[in-house]
Amino acid sequence: MTRPPVPGAPDGLAPPCALAGLWAVRHGQSTANVAFAAAEASHSTEPVPGRDRDVPLTALGAAQARALGAWLAAPAPAGGPDLVVCSPYLRARRTWELMASRAAELGVPQPHALVDERLRDREMGVFELHPATALRARAPQEAARRELLGDWYYRPPGGEAFTDVAVRVGQFVSDLAAAAPGRRVLVVAHDGVLVALRHVLAGIGAAAPEPPPPVPNASVSHWDGDGRRLRPVTWGDTAHLATADLA
Repeated sequence: MTRPPVPGAPDGLAPPCALAGLWAVRHGQSTANVAFAAAEASHSTEPVPGRDRDVPLTALGAAQARALGAWLAAPAPAGGPDLVVCSPYLRARRTWELMASRAAELGVPQPHALVDERLRDREMGVFELHPATALRARAPQEAARRELLGDWYYRPPGGEAFTDVAVRVGQFVSDLAAAAPGRRVLVVAHDGVLVALRHVLAGIGAAAPEPPPPVPNASVSHWDGDGRRLRPVTWGDTAHLATADLA
């Protein structure tokens, strides 16, 4: 299977990492993903109701998660993960549940997933679940500040910049490597977490990803380990979706 290479970036001083391998999956399509796209198309000024951590998958997102389960059961991830760590948010946990269920149906039972709060999505503070159109309409000065600073550095009131996410993800990686040396780990989380993870693993001195690279729903990114370092293999791979029945 041909997989997309990791886009080129200036090399940093990569930190030591004792993991044997790391796969990182973004959750399947969520109702908020659909609502944000619809808001942009209609220029809606309304935020999405509810809490970010409670946003569910769409029917398509659930089908994508099952396709990820088929990928997990196939020989593609050599050796396969033997440890799974998941975001506490509903859409990520449900993605893993459907992945594990589908893999088990195909004869490949999966380990119980651990949940770590540091893998939660980027917190947007007072602008939680606000599409860009809602932010521009309700807080034009704040929208202008976001545009000026760029998405990597912008910190909404009460929320996080990507730089903040990178700090907690970096600590998670350090703790994970210390607690699970030699393990093959699957992380199920969010686009912001995966962008931060890529930046952390690029090492000291790596350029800030501005703008942050896209992370498709239900995509897989992979780093291979030799017990000393993790090296990037693929980023945002969606080949497993192209051949899946997503109806």
